[in-house]
Amino acid sequence: MRNSRNPFSATMSLIANLALAYLAYALCRVIYWAENASAFPDFWSQNALMDIVHGAWLFDSSAVMYTNALYALMALMPLPFAMHDGWKRATKWLFVVVNGMATVMNLADAAYFPYTGRRTTTTVFSEFASEGNLLGIVGVELLRHWYLVLAAAAIVVMLWRCYRMPKDSGRSACLVRGVTLVAFIPLVVIGMRGGATTAVRPITVSNANQYVLHPAEAAIVLNTPFSLIRTIGKNVFVTPAYFGSEAELEGIYTPVRNPRSGAEQCGEARYNVVVLIVESFGREYIGALNESLEDGRYRGYTPFTDSLCRAGATFEWSFCNGRKSIDGMPGILSSIPMFVEPFVLTPASMNDVGGLAAELGACGYETAFFHGAENGSMGFQAFARKTGFKHYYGRTEYNADPLGGGDADFDGMWAIWDEPFLQYYCRQMTTLKEPFMTAVFTASSHHPYKVPEEYRDTFPEEGIVIHKCIRYTDHALRRFFDAARRQPWFGHTLFVLTSDHTNLSDHAFYQSDIGGFCSPIIFYDPSGKLIEPGRRPGIAQHIDIMPTVLGLVGYGRRPYVAFGQDLFNTPADSTWAVNYNNGTYQFVRGGLLLQYDAQSQQTSALYELSDSLLTHNIVGQRPEQEGMELMLKAIIQQYMSRMNENRLIAN
Repeated sequence: MRNSRNPFSATMSLIANLALAYLAYALCRVIYWAENASAFPDFWSQNALMDIVHGAWLFDSSAVMYTNALYALMALMPLPFAMHDGWKRATKWLFVVVNGMATVMNLADAAYFPYTGRRTTTTVFSEFASEGNLLGIVGVELLRHWYLVLAAAAIVVMLWRCYRMPKDSGRSACLVRGVTLVAFIPLVVIGMRGGATTAVRPITVSNANQYVLHPAEAAIVLNTPFSLIRTIGKNVFVTPAYFGSEAELEGIYTPVRNPRSGAEQCGEARYNVVVLIVESFGREYIGALNESLEDGRYRGYTPFTDSLCRAGATFEWSFCNGRKSIDGMPGILSSIPMFVEPFVLTPASMNDVGGLAAELGACGYETAFFHGAENGSMGFQAFARKTGFKHYYGRTEYNADPLGGGDADFDGMWAIWDEPFLQYYCRQMTTLKEPFMTAVFTASSHHPYKVPEEYRDTFPEEGIVIHKCIRYTDHALRRFFDAARRQPWFGHTLFVLTSDHTNLSDHAFYQSDIGGFCSPIIFYDPSGKLIEPGRRPGIAQHIDIMPTVLGLVGYGRRPYVAFGQDLFNTPADSTWAVNYNNGTYQFVRGGLLLQYDAQSQQTSALYELSDSLLTHNIVGQRPEQEGMELMLKAIIQQYMSRMNENRLIAN
C-alpha cells in the first residue's frame, strides 16, 4: 500500500542510497589495496588512519556527487509523475547502472595499477586508441582476475538488493521533495569541489598526496571515477612563474645543448648507434646491478645482461622518467621526460620535436625503428616518424620477410616473440646503409607473462610471474648479440640497452616511490674506443641517453634541445634525475631524493638514497635542499614553457 503519510520517504531513501554508493567505493578501495598490497607494505603502519579516511571521504564525495547528480534530481523531482512506480523503477536502474560502472572502473584499475603506479586518467583512451587487440587483452585479464569479476558482481548485486525505494505521494511529499532538492544542490557543489569555503579550490588528483606519506600511496586514497572526471579536457601543462626573467631561468638550467667545441660536424668516427628498449626489463631483475641485494647472494634472472654490464658502462644509479611504454619512447629517443601526463597523449605532441634520429639523420645516418607489434600500435609508428626515423619495421614487415616465421611467431596478444624479432632486427640492419641509427622496442617480457611453448620447460615459473619472461628475453638478447657479432658493422657500433619502465617486483626497495623508477642503462662499445667499461659513480636517466650518445659519436652539427645531460662529460656529483609520481615531482641529486608537491608547490619530503625504504623524512634538515628546489623549479618551468610555446627545437 502506498505510504502517503511519510512525505520524507524520498529524502530518507536518497540518503540511504547515497550511503550505499559510499559503501561500494569503500569496498572497492579495500579490494584495490588488497590486490596491490605488496606495493604498499607499510601503508597502514606509516599513515594516519584518520588522514586516510578523511582523504577517501573527500575524493569519494566528489565522485559520488558527480556521478549521482542526475539520480538525485530524478529521486527528488517535486512533481506528481515522479511518484509513479515506473519513474521510481527507472531511477533505481539509473542508480545501479551508474554506481555499478564506477565499481567496475575501480576494480579494473586495481588490476592495471602494477603497470602504471597510479590511478587511471582520461589519457588511457588515447593510449589504447590504436590497439586492435583490446578484446583479447580484456578477456585475458578477466580470466586472470576472476575474483575481481566476482567482487564487482557482488557489489552490483548489493546495490540492487539494498536499494531503498521511496514510498511517498501527495502534495506534502512534493513540497518536501522540492525543499530537499533545493537544500541538496549546494551539498552537491560542496562535494564536487571538496570543500565549502571560498579558499578551497576544486580538489584535483594531486591533492591526494596530503593524506599519505608517499606519492605512490595516493592511489589508495583516490578513486578511478574521480581521476577520470578531473582530467577531462584539462590543460595538462601550466607554466609556473618561479623565475621572473628568461635570463635568470637560463642561468640555472637550460635544455638547449651546444655541441662541444672542436667536435666534428657529424662525428669523425661515424659510429652506428643501436638502441635496445626492452619491455619491462627493470633494474631489479639484473643481478650485476644488485650486488648488495640478499647479502650479495642475489643472482637475478639475466645472466647474459650481467655479462653485458661488465663489458659496458653502467652507473651507480639509473632511472626511467615514466612508468609506461609511451613514456619511455620520448624519454629515451628525444630526451623528453613525463611530467603530469604522457607527452605523446597531450596537445604538445603536435609541437616540433627532435630526437636522436632527427639529429643523426641530418648527418646522413640511415634511421629505422623496429617494433614487432601491429603497425601503429601504441602510437610508436607515428612518434618514430615525427622524430626523424625514415623507416619503420613492424609486424607487417616481419610477416613479409621470407626468412621469418610470419604469424607463427606471433605471441597471440601483443607482438612477435622477442627471439625471432631480434634476429629479424639484426638481419635488417645489415641491409641498411652505414652509418645507421636504429632502435627496437621488444614486447615479450610483459603481461600476460607467457613464453613460447618450446621454452616452457627451459624457463619455468619461479619467483613472480614475470621472471620466466625476463629469462626468455635475456636469452633472446644473447642470441641477438651472437648474431650481431658476425655482422660487418658490429665492431664500430655503439649499443645502448635500457628498459621502457619497471614492472612487477618482489624486493621492497623497488616498490618504493623511487625504486619503481629504477631501469638499467648500459652503454656498450665493442671497439673499446669510445667507452671504458665499468661501473661509474653518478646518476643516469632515460633523458640522458640522447645527449650522451651524441656526445660519444662526436656530434657537432647544431644546437639541440634535450632535457637530460651528457653523462660522460658531466661530473658525477652534477648528475641528477627527475620524474613525476602521482602529483609529486621527484628529484635525485647528490645522494638525496627530494619530493616536491605540484599542488602546494612545496617540498614535502627529503630522503637519503641510502634510506632505501624512505622511512626517515629529513625535509628542512640539509643545506642541499634549497639548491635542489631551485634546480627542479627551473627544469619544470623550462619544460612547461617550451611545451606551451612549441620550443622543443633549438633555434
